Amino acid sequence: MDILVTGGTGFIGGHLCAELVERGHTVTALARNPDADDLPDGVETVMGDVSAYDSIVESFGGKDAVINLVSLSPLTQPSGGNDMHDRVHRKGTENCLKAAEQHGVDRFIQLSALGADPSGDTHYIRAKGNADAAVKASSLDWTIFQPSVVFGDGGEFVSFTRKLTPPVLAPLPGGGSTRFQPIYVGDFVEILADSLTDESHIGAVYEIGGPEVLTLAEVATLARRARGQSVRVLPVPMSLAKIGLTVAGAIPGFPMGPDQYRSLQFDNTTTSNDIEAFGKTADELMTLSTYLGVSN
Repeated sequence: MDILVTGGTGFIGGHLCAELVERGHTVTALARNPDADDLPDGVETVMGDVSAYDSIVESFGGKDAVINLVSLSPLTQPSGGNDMHDRVHRKGTENCLKAAEQHGVDRFIQLSALGADPSGDTHYIRAKGNADAAVKASSLDWTIFQPSVVFGDGGEFVSFTRKLTPPVLAPLPGGGSTRFQPIYVGDFVEILADSLTDESHIGAVYEIGGPEVLTLAEVATLARRARGQSVRVLPVPMSLAKIGLTVAGAIPGFPMGPDQYRSLQFDNTTTSNDIEAFGKTADELMTLSTYLGVSN
């Protein structure tokens, strides 16, 4: 297949492009500032901004499938403000759908997020929910993936957790009780690639998570242990965390704000992990502790 991967030079995109090339596909990575040095041999690159339709439409010509990975991080405030979530996720997805329909692309794979909901609690979740609604309303053969956090080489989840939890003593909202279901990027891109060639996945929405559920405090402990360090979590009441992050979020350059506080109030775990739809079981997937080389 001839596949266009939007956001193809990002964390998941780089790993996915490598997986697709290994499977014999022809792959083009679209990004605002594409860097071929970050991609395997054989991947073409093209410049484009999904929020600007005219910059991307021609890149969809002649493609059999599009995998839309363009996404802003939910862990930090966008540099352009929270309205960027709507611009990139909803509008960007609508532009990709329009370009795909114009060029007669057969398959469209959408990277969403767990809990995506047009009425959700954060700008990120609402924008992802509106993007999913646009995909479902399209005329394309679509599949939507809603993963928990994805970890691996080049990912931000572990490094961000380390920034959030300094060694020895780390104050965390709610004591770091928010639960995650991290999935290894190598396992996740195999699932994405599998979905392209099996028509049974058309019109499906899949919640995807890893083999274990971990609290933020447990992730912090593992991340510090991997560096030979220890950390003791100091619980911060959610009410105080809300005030602190709301005030700090108004400071230019501060990475967290009210949206990040709200995101810590609900778990990032699957209702029913759909990995079995791709022939996988939990014991086959890499755990975070194995990846970090430490015991759980």
